[in-house]
Amino acid sequence: MEKREVNQYSPLTLAFLGDAVYSQLVREKLVLGANMPVKKLHPASVERVRAGYQARAAALIEPLLTEDEAAVMKRGRNASCSAASVPKSSDPAEYHRATSLECLFGYLHLLGSRDRIRELFEYIWENTEVR
Repeated sequence: MEKREVNQYSPLTLAFLGDAVYSQLVREKLVLGANMPVKKLHPASVERVRAGYQARAAALIEPLLTEDEAAVMKRGRNASCSAASVPKSSDPAEYHRATSLECLFGYLHLLGSRDRIRELFEYIWENTEVR
């Protein structure tokens, strides 16, 4: 897709797609890292896809972003989310930062920027602590 076309999507639509892209990368990394039972894989995956982790990851990669990528994250962070959509384990500001990360991953996916997605994901994986 062309950048002009991708920019027509709402930030929450991009985040919807980006959530799936990011979740798949987390699951793939865990599965390829060790052959373990699903009962261990699932909690490990949840730790890396929860809003708190994604919010820290968003802050971590901000200095690495191009101007366009930073603008997409800003759109995602400023997107209007209902209070009901914020998980109990997160606060609204944290949730908005996490949404910005998902928005970026959705945007890059639609652009076909697989290498950039992988680059950012690997940087996040190596530099964001699981709590």
